[in-house]
Amino acid sequence: MNFLTDLRLKKWQLILFFAFSSTLTFSQQTNSGEFWDNVRFGGGIGLGFGNNYFNGSIAPSAIYQVSERFAAGVQLNFSYATFNDNKLTAYGGSLISLYNIIPAIQLSGELEQLRINRTTSFSDGDFKDNYWSPGLYLGAGYVNRNFTVGLKYNVLHDDKSIYSDALIPFVRIYF
Repeated sequence: MNFLTDLRLKKWQLILFFAFSSTLTFSQQTNSGEFWDNVRFGGGIGLGFGNNYFNGSIAPSAIYQVSERFAAGVQLNFSYATFNDNKLTAYGGSLISLYNIIPAIQLSGELEQLRINRTTSFSDGDFKDNYWSPGLYLGAGYVNRNFTVGLKYNVLHDDKSIYSDALIPFVRIYF
């Protein structure tokens, strides 16, 4: 066997070893029911309207309670907004991590990726803009049972963000 063939074989052996090990670990958790006992569902919903303005959003999520203080999970995001003849649709997902430094105070990190479809109307026609918008939010909140209220800051905020400010209030509910 030559060196490259031997290296490829060792690479595949290593991949199969880790895949088999993680499958055994995961199957031990799911067989005992512990995994789903530690999953919580929740998310957020938003609605705003005014004179020639509408904004609606929904963000379902699921987190796995790794320990009493730490949880991690995923979230789907969808927002729709209109202002006069301008329209915005945003959809995507997030990875979320939550850490309670004490039972009432929670720190959070969230990596978000949104697909933005924006139509801006001008007197001489419409301008359409479609792009991906990343966000990295670091936040802190007050926790009361399943309810958290706080502020998060988007360290990647720029002029293409759908949010007017990098500092955003949030409310999270998990059951």
